[in-house]
Amino acid sequence: MFPADAEILDVTPRIRIACSEFDWGVARSSGPGGQNVNKVNSKVMLRWPLLTSAGLPSDVRDRFVAAYKRRMTTEGDLVLSSERFRDQPKNVTDCLEKLRALLLTVAVAPKPRRVSKPTKASKRRRVEAKKQRTEVKQRRQPPSFDDR
Repeated sequence: MFPADAEILDVTPRIRIACSEFDWGVARSSGPGGQNVNKVNSKVMLRWPLLTSAGLPSDVRDRFVAAYKRRMTTEGDLVLSSERFRDQPKNVTDCLEKLRALLLTVAVAPKPRRVSKPTKASKRRRVEAKKQRTEVKQRRQPPSFDDR
């Protein structure tokens, strides 16, 4: 049924998803729109079982599940919807663009952080700043009996 113009969603050369994996649904859009909103099913919902998707590498799948767990159902399906436009084909394209944007955020693995040690100069500056702060706070205190 959807989409007529594309058979494969190309995200990156490594991530290519067949559009036959997507389940599409339509509904009436909410919000203002006059009489048109009560007659036309322009809202589009995309349902994608990403846990069983063949076009998604396992490392990308793991990062996607970790990043977007709240967008997924308990069965492991991703559900996206679009009702930005009054035109159904434009909302289909919008759903695919939303999915492409989500996949691009997790397509590349984050660089591992290299553990580094503070330099001697930075340690010395930190201690000096702490000493200065201590002096400032001590000067705020009223004089003790020994100082009189």
